Amino acid sequence: MIRRAGLLLLALLAAPLPAAANPASAARGAAEQLEAASVQLQEAASSRDRVKALTSTVQAYEAGLAAMRDGLRRVARREAQLSAQLAARQEEVSGLLGIIQTIETSPPPVLMVHPSGPLGAARSAMMLAEVTPALHAKAQSLKTDLDEVQSLRLLQQRAARTLEEGLAGVQSARVQLSTAIADRTTLPKRFTADPVRTAILISSTETLSGFADGLAEIADGEIADSSADISDLRGTLPLPVEGLVLRGYGERDAAGIARPGLLVAARPRALVTAPAAATIRYRGPLLDLGNVVILEPQPETLFVLSGLAEVFGEAGQVIPEGTPVGLMSGENPGPDAILSTSGEGGGTDRTETLYIEVRMDNSPVDPETWFRTGKGG
Repeated sequence: MIRRAGLLLLALLAAPLPAAANPASAARGAAEQLEAASVQLQEAASSRDRVKALTSTVQAYEAGLAAMRDGLRRVARREAQLSAQLAARQEEVSGLLGIIQTIETSPPPVLMVHPSGPLGAARSAMMLAEVTPALHAKAQSLKTDLDEVQSLRLLQQRAARTLEEGLAGVQSARVQLSTAIADRTTLPKRFTADPVRTAILISSTETLSGFADGLAEIADGEIADSSADISDLRGTLPLPVEGLVLRGYGERDAAGIARPGLLVAARPRALVTAPAAATIRYRGPLLDLGNVVILEPQPETLFVLSGLAEVFGEAGQVIPEGTPVGLMSGENPGPDAILSTSGEGGGTDRTETLYIEVRMDNSPVDPETWFRTGKGG
């Protein structure tokens, strides 16, 4: 009996549960990021450059929420994996506990008696001596897994409050940023836009090319010359929004329509920023493109960004690199949506799209010759 029990124990100990990763650390790290963003938001109120401080705060919140989303989904996967593994091995665990109970309750005289005599008893004792440390290690491993399941469940329960605070914080930061940009009066201006001329140009053009060609007409007076040159930055500029490229230059969509630009999937309400120092040549609704921001980083080069819910700044302003120019459409997802593991890994939380077109000498060029996209750009 002791020999059979020892062999069973050795078989059980030969198939341990897979080693655990540590997704909980990632989730806790994300919570710390959100707490740091909350501190930034409080400090931004007294900053000398509130726009810059609030921009950094919004980006910190967005990074923290993205990290929290990833960390908690990893936590949910790990908890489900451990629970499934423990449930699948329930019979083995029960057998293990039965063996432990048999060994613990058998009186010493019985353990000393063996059908094969003293030699068999000695062999059984040696096997028990070998099995006992491994048995203890197995029990500790099971306890560790059970403790981890409990810790992961508690972490998920506490995450809802952290997420709610983070989502409220980023919304507050966005509102304050919008107000700070509207109140800003320190940016230089190359020209002042004439609203009447702008309206006439919009109503008289049917294409983006026609509008871009007539941009000089919207100014109330002369447009100051610019000597800006960012040619050496071609291929290195960051995308205006954190996201994934859905369609490249000239690629056809489901309707068979090909556009000379990039379509980037982004998260709802994501911040859109200027990839380089530039002049705002236009901002507002245009044709069928929704809200549009047209930036001129250097003469005869335009970055056209369309599909925004809100646009910031004024036509004619010269803005530094990284200045917010708008927010993506959509609604902030709630904690339940962030915690959901459905569709994970496919970028399904990036439900909004930003269209990016680059025009040089009023002709479209492949934006990937300007931007880093992860597709060779």
